[in-house]
Amino acid sequence: MDNLPRYIQLSSTLEFSRLVCALERAPRVSFLHEHDGRKVLSIQMDVLRDKPIVYFTPLERNGNYLCYGLRGGKEESTIVDSTSDSSKLYSPIVRIKSLPSTLRPGNGTLDRYQPIELEDLSSLAKLTWGFEEIQFPLFLFPRNDKWLMGIFMNFNDEGHSYFCHVVLDNQPEKPFLKFSVTNGAEPSFVDGPSEHGYAYAKIIRLKDTHPLVDYAHLSN
Repeated sequence: MDNLPRYIQLSSTLEFSRLVCALERAPRVSFLHEHDGRKVLSIQMDVLRDKPIVYFTPLERNGNYLCYGLRGGKEESTIVDSTSDSSKLYSPIVRIKSLPSTLRPGNGTLDRYQPIELEDLSSLAKLTWGFEEIQFPLFLFPRNDKWLMGIFMNFNDEGHSYFCHVVLDNQPEKPFLKFSVTNGAEPSFVDGPSEHGYAYAKIIRLKDTHPLVDYAHLSN
């Protein structure tokens, strides 16, 4: 057993760009380093019983910033050397020459996120604001012939961590969940956070099924 980080791959660089840039008060820093013999961009998003949970995507090209924006209602993501376009969001890329032993990957933990299945998207949307108005991203991944979408959270520092989620028959094709906190309208999947008067949650798709959810407690 160890408390070394667990690295989990996202499905694309665009998913990583959305994670570090979209709907953030300020874009998060992306870290560039070697992982399993290749260069990756990574960010730590959680801690599971003292074990850092790090999400990553392979590096597609060199540059100083990860650039994210919306044009014509569609997302754009690229790696650039300057922040000259004020209409875009930029995540600074910090290059790590060599990871210390405490940041190298380890898999030896029996701890798992305990799943809590919610009844509907409305219930999930209400949880995305979490505590202290820090918004949680929605993580999406396949399991068997379904898709699970939810947030990872814990209610106190000493207790269990949970995956609060809904089960979907099909993969959402749009990267944001739009919902209202005032009029009770049903949540819907949209291309971007463009309409005023609504709240939004970003959806982040993993490359594979999340390896740290205790699926034995699911009903199917």
